Amino acid sequence: MKFNNIHSCHIGPEISPEQFIPEHFFLYLLSGSMIAYDGKNSYSMKPGDYCIARKNHLVRYTKFRQDDSFEKIIITLDEPFLRNFQTRHPLKVEAVANDNSFLFVPETKFISNYIRSLEPYYNGDLQIDETFADVKREELLLILLKSDKQLANVLFNYSIPDKLDLEEFMLRNFRFNVSMDRFAFLTGRSLSAFKRDFKTIFNEAPRRWLMKKRLEEAHFLIQKQHRKPADIYIDLGFEDLSHFSFAFKKTFGKAPTEVTSVN
Repeated sequence: MKFNNIHSCHIGPEISPEQFIPEHFFLYLLSGSMIAYDGKNSYSMKPGDYCIARKNHLVRYTKFRQDDSFEKIIITLDEPFLRNFQTRHPLKVEAVANDNSFLFVPETKFISNYIRSLEPYYNGDLQIDETFADVKREELLLILLKSDKQLANVLFNYSIPDKLDLEEFMLRNFRFNVSMDRFAFLTGRSLSAFKRDFKTIFNEAPRRWLMKKRLEEAHFLIQKQHRKPADIYIDLGFEDLSHFSFAFKKTFGKAPTEVTSVN
């Protein structure tokens, strides 16, 4: 559905720009398209699609503009807001087995009507007037829970990640550019326990192992899959091309552009 007068906006606390979701948020795509990857699954979205992005997950996004436009609405459902909501609307919460990073909500006319209702509350910088922000967040949450009661089991679960298989987790997620603190938290460990367990399993410090693993992956992608350095360095956790090229040459003795592709 096309919303000609609706543009990108954000309601609630800002979301971290890193590849980690610290709080649940509702995402509605207005224009353009998007593919997200969480280390296991890929998720695609087109205009009119909406979902819940779940907290404590690693996610990488690829955005595609349509007619030079990529517009989205993000509404953060942070823990303080959710706890406050729960005091007014007591809900039974059960354990949930689904660990998908994105939960797509069943389509309902209430959502499209809700998105349209945001327009009068925009202020000059495409933000929702703070006077009405929590009111509109509560309205959205009531709509979501009416559409799918099982969402309560996800949104109102305030537990921290359990201790999990460190080796399996790191081999699946080494490409994500997040801090050691994040990796430790997501594996259910303190930072010191994470470093100690990591050393026991991999016989290397985490930073050294991550750099080595990412560069080995880069070499494989360039040589075997004929990928260009400029197309892969961000997906492998490097923040800029020059740093990637310097580290690559230091490790392999030649620049990424000098690696000969082979079948």
